Amino acid sequence: MTQPSASALPGSPQLARRGSELWLEGCRLSDLAKVHGTPLFVYSKAAMRSALAAYQRGFAGRQSTIHYAMKANSSLAVLQVFASAGCGFDIVSGGELTRALTAGAEPGKIIFSGVGKTRAEMRQALQAGIGCFNVESEPELEVLSEVAQSMGLRAPVSIRVNPNVDAKTHPYISTGLKGNKFGVAHERTLAAYRRAASLPGLKVVGIDCHIGSQITETGPYLDAMDRVLELVEAIEAQVTRLAHIDFGGGLGINYKGDTPPEADALWQQLLAKLDARGFGDRHLMVEPGRSLVGNAGLCITEVQYLKPGEQKNFCIVDAAMNDLPRPAMYEAFHAIVPLTEREGADTTVYDVVGPVCESGDWLGRDRALAVQPGDLMAVLSAGAYCMSMASNYNTRGRPAEVLVDGEQAHLIRERETVEDQMRGERLVG
Repeated sequence: MTQPSASALPGSPQLARRGSELWLEGCRLSDLAKVHGTPLFVYSKAAMRSALAAYQRGFAGRQSTIHYAMKANSSLAVLQVFASAGCGFDIVSGGELTRALTAGAEPGKIIFSGVGKTRAEMRQALQAGIGCFNVESEPELEVLSEVAQSMGLRAPVSIRVNPNVDAKTHPYISTGLKGNKFGVAHERTLAAYRRAASLPGLKVVGIDCHIGSQITETGPYLDAMDRVLELVEAIEAQVTRLAHIDFGGGLGINYKGDTPPEADALWQQLLAKLDARGFGDRHLMVEPGRSLVGNAGLCITEVQYLKPGEQKNFCIVDAAMNDLPRPAMYEAFHAIVPLTEREGADTTVYDVVGPVCESGDWLGRDRALAVQPGDLMAVLSAGAYCMSMASNYNTRGRPAEVLVDGEQAHLIRERETVEDQMRGERLVG
């Protein structure tokens, strides 16, 4: 498989070649690898702010809040970038709530999604004073009301609607079809709102919809908006007025020539439909994650061995499925490029694999590369759903992370040691 040209690197213009060397903003990536070792995640602050600016342009002049879906990348310094830009946060656990608050989030700009909120998490969020719970089932309404009542509070809620819209994405990251575990079925939504409005511990404030992740077409968003607005009309005619409409996230990024719509262009279309239906005055919420951080990050890895085989040639590197789980989980594509190009060198087709003892430990299939042991490579588009899903499988420490801001490179997470991993464990006897 061919590699992207320099002008087409996912993450450009912040990621670019200067001669044969790969740079991120004002930092040469090979220099960062020498200082911090590998595997190493590196993120561009400018790339994050640029991606956010597209959403801000799209919502200019509107009542709106952009809630960063922090499951994409929950590193504290990344959260800090978005908190300082005025973003809210979409969380899915009590741990994420603690992280968001630690990074400077305003509690009133936090919304809590997820199908399995525990009573303890509900209490934690109510004590913090979050802005809204996105409720995902009718039983959750009952439990949340009970918990809020026990605290002498009313929980602000919206109901996440499952509109049965095909987002045309990988089945593992599709969330808006009848067969998915998320949200309340479209046909049950009105009844769920009637029940929510009757419960003493709840205050109905909005409606929520999220249909999937890595969406690269406009059509599914337009279809979902039509279905949600039909419900808004019915809810407001029969139950209560809704203060906000939350259209979720899911906008995709360029992994290998993907061409998702730009956020501002997408929202021009969606807002035109919203205005035509008479709901342009509502407070609008969105929950982008991948589209804000995905192409802002990469993972530097070192070639350990080149292993020829009868059917495959293997390029064995020091990054693995525990660092970058997306290929193993979703058969996902990430571009892989050398940090220093070998001018005129012949290429060989390799499967790029890691040292973990699983056949599923691969980062790229059939890549034409001119590399030697000791060379450094970058796995691109690694800012989302990589470090946030990293594990310690094979007792491997999670990588260090660096945030680049112009010519400054800040270490934002130290490399994890074996001692770090074992700190909470105990021998018996």
